[in-house]
Amino acid sequence: MDFHTLCIGCRTYRRFKQKQIPEEILDELLENARIANSAMNGQPLRYVLVKTPEAVRKIQSCFHFAAALPKDLGQPKEGEQPAAFIILCTEGRETPWTGIDIGIAVRTMNLNAYIHGVGSCIIGNAEFEKVKEILSIPETWNPKLALALGYPSHKSYLDEERQYYVPKRKRKDISIIR
Repeated sequence: MDFHTLCIGCRTYRRFKQKQIPEEILDELLENARIANSAMNGQPLRYVLVKTPEAVRKIQSCFHFAAALPKDLGQPKEGEQPAAFIILCTEGRETPWTGIDIGIAVRTMNLNAYIHGVGSCIIGNAEFEKVKEILSIPETWNPKLALALGYPSHKSYLDEERQYYVPKRKRKDISIIR
């Protein structure tokens, strides 16, 4: 698949088949995030991979999907939850570029997952202190963002069948070319 096709297909998915993601795919996501660009080579990011069904179940309620939608439409129901989460954390001194590093890492994993048919949802609306406690994340690691992962069970638009569709702005409306 070419890069444009990858970007078109790699949308936000919020409902998933209840199927485990192979270990080698999860390892690949972490490895490619690890080697991704980092501003000033600061490498402030740390990752918590949550992959066992028990651990995923324990933290599921801490994540609030699609806050702009009514809860019954945006939040995965029983049997629709992600198969895994990757919690992106920072450790050490943060710089004005730390957020950029987080964006680069999460998009790297998001695209990488989609190549393998794994959908994802980037989540910032979470009870991270609760997640930190449940998972015994080291005190010096600060959760900032999460990537929910699983095999999509829906298309990426919202219609009468609870399918999601988020229209994108036209290129002429978002860019200036000189």
